[in-house]
Amino acid sequence: MLEAVNISFASLNIQTLYPMLIAISGALFILCIDLIKSGLNKSMYVMIALLFLALDLGAVLDFIGVFETTGAVRGFFDVMLMDGLAILAQIIMIVASMLFILLALTKQRFNEYRYPEYFALFLFMIAGLQFMVASDNLILVFVGLETSSLALYPMIAMHNRRNSFEAAAKYFTMGALAAGFFAFGAMILYALTGSVEIGVMAASLAATGIDTSSMIFIIIATVFLLAAFAFKLGLVPFHTWTPDVYQGSTAALAGFMSIVPKLAAFVVAIRLFEFLMSTGVLWIEIMLYAIVVLTMTMSNIWALVQKDVKRMLGYSSISHAGFVMAAVLIGTTHANTALFLYWALFAFANLGAFAMLWMTHEKVHDRVSDDAFEKFSGMIKTSPFAAVMMALFMLSLAGIPPFALFWGKLYLISSAVTGGYIVLALIMALNSAVAAYYYVKIIVYMFMKEPVGTNDYTVNSSTVLKTVIGTAALFAIASVLAVSPLMEFVARMVYNSGY
Repeated sequence: MLEAVNISFASLNIQTLYPMLIAISGALFILCIDLIKSGLNKSMYVMIALLFLALDLGAVLDFIGVFETTGAVRGFFDVMLMDGLAILAQIIMIVASMLFILLALTKQRFNEYRYPEYFALFLFMIAGLQFMVASDNLILVFVGLETSSLALYPMIAMHNRRNSFEAAAKYFTMGALAAGFFAFGAMILYALTGSVEIGVMAASLAATGIDTSSMIFIIIATVFLLAAFAFKLGLVPFHTWTPDVYQGSTAALAGFMSIVPKLAAFVVAIRLFEFLMSTGVLWIEIMLYAIVVLTMTMSNIWALVQKDVKRMLGYSSISHAGFVMAAVLIGTTHANTALFLYWALFAFANLGAFAMLWMTHEKVHDRVSDDAFEKFSGMIKTSPFAAVMMALFMLSLAGIPPFALFWGKLYLISSAVTGGYIVLALIMALNSAVAAYYYVKIIVYMFMKEPVGTNDYTVNSSTVLKTVIGTAALFAIASVLAVSPLMEFVARMVYNSGY
């Protein structure tokens, strides 16, 4: 006869759910307001979303002191895990999301901003991404993955242009395939270890040992999981959807997709592949190595030949994802620390670059490319502020010293050297040099060519949009001075998490 088990409310540690519950509450609040009074101005929904994101950020920041005092905090039947990785990832995601949502306050009217559901879906997506990073339970990771993905698909389609529908359909198809691969990989690991928690899986395999049959199943599971992450992160050879989806989305949403959802996938990859690499199966390292090198190299080659700035940034984001995936391969505390530093610096530089495309966006439906390089010719003569800001973001993304991403690349390459991956470090350095060419190319167009036509570089400008661009630029500049204390904070959070 089964005995009843009494579980106290305090033992559930519901506080670990507060950040996600705040985001979900904000989404439901927006939907309720729309039911009561429809047709309100979009600025109302932007402010509500900002308010709840600020509360969400406050709830996450509260865990820093607790984590540094008592270590990782578990809650809700031990499926929630608020450790250094979860806290760092959520801080970066929420801050980037707050800047992104402000991009809705533009001069032009865009179809998606007419719907309060757009802002509700945005908050649901943030909650899903937070669930992904704040757990080592593969079921909850899968739930968070699907919640965020199912919210993002209609957000892309809401732009209501032909290539927006095409982008949403492609992203949905690739997302469904990635979800299937993730489920298959998790199922195999569950069958092998009897658990869906990464820590328990590692302990189970360590206790039983790995024989030939176990090794084959681990390799098969890794293939499925690596394919799933490659789809989500846009890694070669599963990258083909990325530039098309970015070009079909608005510049603002493309910038967001290149930063926030990928960070959530990186955190899950750190947790999973640290466990898989610890099994000692050599093929896992070989597969990761091949994907990292192919992603960095091929995406840079494709970016070199692009004639559209948004597609170029799409391919460059693939290259950056491959660069950061190298940290997962290296797997040391130094590498994981460099990953978070790199992505924090990349987030602001890339968001600033896409915000510049958003500011210069014109609703021209018969144009093949809205962001051709020629469009930016002579920008320094017609709009000096826009030219200087765009140049700053391009130099930051290129990693030209002393601009922001230089420090991220420096720490990441040094982690490869100290981790014994000398050849990988050389490949990373060569790819950084190649990438500098296509970033400098747009600077050449802006500063060294004559204006073409009557381009209005401030057609979509607003005070809020300039504030977002200025904030991103300020962070890119300030990071040069604050990189050392930022690195120390990130290193402490990662080290105390056991990674």
